[in-house]
Amino acid sequence: MTLTLKELNSMPADQARGVFADCCGSSKWANGMIARRPFKSRDDVLSATDELFDALEHADWREAFAHHPRIGENSGEKPQGEQGSAWSAREQAGLDSASADVHSQLAAANREYERRFGYIYIVCASGKPADKMLALARERLTNDPEKELKVAAKEQRKITRLRLEKLLDENGEKR
Repeated sequence: MTLTLKELNSMPADQARGVFADCCGSSKWANGMIARRPFKSRDDVLSATDELFDALEHADWREAFAHHPRIGENSGEKPQGEQGSAWSAREQAGLDSASADVHSQLAAANREYERRFGYIYIVCASGKPADKMLALARERLTNDPEKELKVAAKEQRKITRLRLEKLLDENGEKR
């Protein structure tokens, strides 16, 4: 799905909330984006995103993480919309050619990560092969919980910006 700025600005709040939730599952962020409408440009959308991200708290990040599927899976704790699910599948395309052993190791890393930190391992998977995602998971398991939450939040921010960029092109027009 792609939208023009005009379409994004004029859609009903509930519909816009669904579009924004597919980009980031934080209700505080999505509601903030709705309140910032109308956007004047694509850059205005991205600036609002950054400002709202800076205001999010730990609970907001965890809410956003819960909308993502685990690496190697199809659905998260909380459901994504159709567009969010499609984006997740494409973002995790690096797993398509991975061996069964790597899939198994990623599943184990996911479980260990969740036991250690209390939320899913979230990584901006777009363009990353499975072995890179696995190496990053193992590396991040050495972080203390406070540091890791900040790392995970940065990954969520990357995912959100990437999805917004897919939603709108340079001119705010459909691709």
